[in-house]
Amino acid sequence: MVTKEEIKSEIEKVPDDRLAELYLVVKRFTQSKPETSEPTLMSKLRRIRINAPPDFSENIDLYQAPRAFRL
Repeated sequence: MVTKEEIKSEIEKVPDDRLAELYLVVKRFTQSKPETSEPTLMSKLRRIRINAPPDFSENIDLYQAPRAFRL
């Protein structure tokens, strides 16, 4: 885990002519709001789980065929 001291030591290495740019980055980061809104579509999709055999994606055509035609 990064500590504030490590961050401060890296900031000390930044040239003076780039301090304004760094300030804007830090300011934008501190003003960002934590995600308290509704879950995104991707986060919902990541939660989808299926109950299928391990080879389901490789042999999906076998699982789509009627049971009578399976080999």
